[in-house]
Amino acid sequence: MAHEMENLSTKNAHPKPKKNLAGRLKSSVRFILPIIVLGGGIVGVMVMGALKDKPETKKEAPKAAPVLIAQAHTRTLALNIYTQGEVRPRREINVAAQIGGKISYVSPAFLEGGQFKKGDVILRIESTDYDLSVTQAQANVAQANTVLTRELSEADIARQDWADLGQGTASPLSLREPQVAEARANLAASTAMLDKAKLQRSRTVVTAPFDGRIRARNVSIGEIIAAGQKLGRIYGVDIVDVRIALTDSDLAKLGLGIGFRSSAKTPGPIVSYSANVAGEMHNWQGRLTRTDSGYDSETRILYAYTELKNPYANGSDNGTPMASGLFVSAVIAGRTTVDSIIVPRNALRGTDKVFVANDDNTLSIRTVKVASSSRHQVVITSGLHSGENVIISPVRGAAEGMPIEIATTLVKKSDETEE
Repeated sequence: MAHEMENLSTKNAHPKPKKNLAGRLKSSVRFILPIIVLGGGIVGVMVMGALKDKPETKKEAPKAAPVLIAQAHTRTLALNIYTQGEVRPRREINVAAQIGGKISYVSPAFLEGGQFKKGDVILRIESTDYDLSVTQAQANVAQANTVLTRELSEADIARQDWADLGQGTASPLSLREPQVAEARANLAASTAMLDKAKLQRSRTVVTAPFDGRIRARNVSIGEIIAAGQKLGRIYGVDIVDVRIALTDSDLAKLGLGIGFRSSAKTPGPIVSYSANVAGEMHNWQGRLTRTDSGYDSETRILYAYTELKNPYANGSDNGTPMASGLFVSAVIAGRTTVDSIIVPRNALRGTDKVFVANDDNTLSIRTVKVASSSRHQVVITSGLHSGENVIISPVRGAAEGMPIEIATTLVKKSDETEE
């Protein structure tokens, strides 16, 4: 019985290995088949690409860039400086009295905008106290003079007595020499006090120190003032200044240096001023007289000073003065350049480059030396020749030797506009 059971179990165990082998084969086919299909596809694409005809390559010549040109020409040119500035009087001071007291008189001209001449009386201070001081000082001088006269007489008597009765050498005290010296010193002190009293009295009259005009008045008649108190503000009308800012380029145009001073041998350049006054343009002419001795630490520019003499008299424009506080435009005559090369402003690339159109329709990049530039033109002193054509239109990707096409019809229009 036992033997039959063992045979039965052996029969049942043999079919299982056959089923596991079939499952493994199916799983392997599932993984391998997609890989085979994918590999076949890749190989097919590569074969098709290798068998495909290559596209033909066609070499084309670079296309010429159309440009506008202008011809460089020579001209004698003045390198003028165009600037602006405010008119300021050369002299402007506060009026103050050297003594104190009550104001007894004020000149009718001592008003804002009033005019005066040198030596004109502006105001007076009551002089009664100062008159009394002068009288007292005069009395002291007279008294000191009397004492000196008495001492001199007594000294003469002492010398005579010593000559008649004395023996040997007389002492200075016996001859009253110290007393005479003291009397002389007292007289000198009294005289000095008299001079001081007269000086103080003269200061009760305040006069104008120069020709000018009144900017401000701070006191009125009857007011009591102290010594040194500000009475008003006045300015001179003999010379006015206009301070202007100059760059290094401007200094080069003018041919001036740091610390320049105008003189008879080296006069400063002429300056033409202009301003709108009461709806009309007026013009004046002055001169640049000096420059600062150093640059401004904040702006890094150098200031120059121009002046106009007698702006309210013969320096005026048909009676219209270049008045203090007026904002004027100024043109400073600079150096004159002979045979300088002139090109339009849009021909300059950066700070020192121009594009030149060659005769063979190619582009050249030139480095030039610029003497001056404005909104309309550039003055070149080297790097370019008269008659050469410069490109004035934008050029993308400019390179040395690149081909260009000159648009001659547009150049004529451009030249007419430039003129």
